[in-house]
Amino acid sequence: MSDMRVNFVRQQGFETPTAPTCDLQYPALMFQPRVVGVIVLAGVILQSPPVFLALSAVLWWSALVPQLNPFDALYTLLVATRRRRPPLPAAPGPRRFAQALAASFALLIGVSLLSGWHTTARILEAVFTVAVAALVFGAFCLGSYAFHVLVGHAGFANRTLPWSRNV
Repeated sequence: MSDMRVNFVRQQGFETPTAPTCDLQYPALMFQPRVVGVIVLAGVILQSPPVFLALSAVLWWSALVPQLNPFDALYTLLVATRRRRPPLPAAPGPRRFAQALAASFALLIGVSLLSGWHTTARILEAVFTVAVAALVFGAFCLGSYAFHVLVGHAGFANRTLPWSRNV
């Protein structure tokens, strides 16, 4: 169990995991960002407003109705059931905030593309792509980090950075 994985699970709003729970939670929590990353990449390549608008709708749904998150349902169907792993519980506040932030970015990109604001869309796509890449490849969730800072827990947020050591 690496410090980076523990920090990511904690940053998402879950209690400090033990080695066995972290080994189950981390891959489950990374399923959604990986799927979103593929969708964002497709949207950027295709410059497709419907891709971003659909992604926004699904992410908003996930943030507003966490017990019916389609990404978690897909994870349970495709991975958890087959590997006899428990399904993810409903997302805590930091994870829902991150989903809402991602949904907002996807919505703004979709609207920008529809409006012909291609420079704005490309800037937003670059920021969104970097944030998703940091999440997928570095286990750093900008949205969850921002949540902890905004609610006054900057010290905790800094302790959950991927390069921080658990003490």
